[in-house]
Amino acid sequence: MASKFEVYKDRAGKFRFRLKAGNGEVVASGEAYETKAGAHKGCEAVQRAAADATIVDVDS
Repeated sequence: MASKFEVYKDRAGKFRFRLKAGNGEVVASGEAYETKAGAHKGCEAVQRAAADATIVDVDS
């Protein structure tokens, strides 16, 4: 199964997203958005950013 973004409403009534791997494990989650459209835009931003992302170790 392919990975997918899930958009959902949290207990506070805000919209959030989570990215699930093909095995169903949550590998990333987003901040709270006022609208569902905002959460969708958050998903799209992650998709764009991840395409060119590098891995950087910040602790020694």
